Amino acid sequence: MAGDRPHEFELIKRFFAPLATDSGSLGLADDAAVFTPRPGYDLVLTKDMLAADVHFFAVDPPEAIARKALRVNLSDLAAKGARPRGYLLGLGLAVDWTVDWLERFCTGLKADQAAYGLVLWGGDTIKSGDRLQISVTAIGEVPQAKAVRRNGARAGDAIYVSGTIGDGAAGLKARLESGFAGRYGLIDEDLAHILDRYLLPRPRVELAGVLSDHAHAAMDVSDGLFADAKHIADASEVDLRIDLDLVPVSSALAKIRDASPEDFTGLLGGGDDYEILACVPETSTGAFDAAAGAAGCPVTRIGEVTRGSGKVELQRGGVAVQSLSGGFQHF
Repeated sequence: MAGDRPHEFELIKRFFAPLATDSGSLGLADDAAVFTPRPGYDLVLTKDMLAADVHFFAVDPPEAIARKALRVNLSDLAAKGARPRGYLLGLGLAVDWTVDWLERFCTGLKADQAAYGLVLWGGDTIKSGDRLQISVTAIGEVPQAKAVRRNGARAGDAIYVSGTIGDGAAGLKARLESGFAGRYGLIDEDLAHILDRYLLPRPRVELAGVLSDHAHAAMDVSDGLFADAKHIADASEVDLRIDLDLVPVSSALAKIRDASPEDFTGLLGGGDDYEILACVPETSTGAFDAAAGAAGCPVTRIGEVTRGSGKVELQRGGVAVQSLSGGFQHF
């Protein structure tokens, strides 16, 4: 019932102030937070907006919605080599929001604050009509002058990805298309895996320091492997050559590959992976592999950077199968 909902300032005090445990946020009792970065560090700031039934399903558990909204931003920080410190939350509540829903949403935020070591610094809450909208601005720290950008890739670099690719896009397809699992012979374990990968991204925060120490360029795979490779190629004014046979995939994606190579390639470029795509100098590949292993983050070499002007060449069996140039949009 709308009458049971707290007013704006009571809502802040009840739900969000307990998440603002940093002294600079003053328990959300002021209009702005004050934060002093540590000496020798740069700030890295990123923002993502999510809308119900566009970036997540409105029927998803509130805890999962909150954690996804936070994690997609943490993935961006990790790709820059930054460790998260705090975030600002913009929350547009739909007209039918309930106290129970908001309590569960904040429970999800609290769990990930503890898991990833950051706190709420402030934000704003409004009515947003008939659709929930969430905006998170995440702030992290990276050692001074060691942020990893898109534009640093150089000819001769090795191309790496973390984890496995294509699971998030497959999870979304499975939710949208009845019979998806049966079409490719996926078992219950496969289906649970891809659904979970779509619902709850795993930001590679453990790889942040490894990237700042060893990578020339990096970004997270959110738009899709090929589109994000194209972003690096454009920004760095080089070409990226990717061997599709080397791209790491889960058992679920391997079954899809065997059933339909075309569908498989589409899922590799489908997005929502939130893995890391990195370009590492050849002289540092051994150290990069070792450091990533020590951090507990699997990485796989999938190609190389060559001289060029912004193309992505896909190979299979050593033969070029497609070249992505200007105007490319991910699958």
